[in-house]
Amino acid sequence: MSLSRSSMPLAAPILALFLGCGGSATPPDAPPEPPPAPAPEAPAAGEAASPAATAGAEPEAKPAGGPLEITIEPRSDSSLTGTAIFSEEADGVKVSIKLGNAPPGLKGAHIHEKGDCSAKDATSAGDHFNPEGHQHARPPDEPRHLGDLGNIGITPEGVGALEIVVKGANLKPGDPKSFLDRSVIIHAKKDDGGQPTGNAGARIGYGVIKRK
Repeated sequence: MSLSRSSMPLAAPILALFLGCGGSATPPDAPPEPPPAPAPEAPAAGEAASPAATAGAEPEAKPAGGPLEITIEPRSDSSLTGTAIFSEEADGVKVSIKLGNAPPGLKGAHIHEKGDCSAKDATSAGDHFNPEGHQHARPPDEPRHLGDLGNIGITPEGVGALEIVVKGANLKPGDPKSFLDRSVIIHAKKDDGGQPTGNAGARIGYGVIKRK
């Protein structure tokens, strides 16, 4: 209904009171939103990842069995001594040979096909291990016999060492490219790379590659 002129003075204070109580005032500002949580930092070089970061990751596959150490014994009336360690790696077998009491100079070293060194000249070990039918060569030349290890340099004091990774080889029982149940042979002469076996001469040291 319409207000009379007599009621207008009373309505004005009531309206002012209503506005003063916030009836149409602007509401206070909302509190600011919290900043987003920072993304987890990648571990710095050399630092290990946290367990949470590695949760669910598949463990890296490791070769079965540990390193295999064998004794190298003399043959063909030599006095050579030594050891050979075979360790499986992701892409092959690392062969580490150490020799003593050996004649000075370069000496050919090979893996042979049989783990039989019963003969005094170690000819019972058979030929070079060559499952893929390649021609003979010296590392790093390819292709070559899987058993071609190259030469070991012997000092005037009669000591020498060789370390090589033979890619494609393994130490798995029964595998066609396995070094297990074969033999490592040290020769009297340098392997000159000639065919069919490098002209390395007599077999003056041997060791059967097998697990005890």
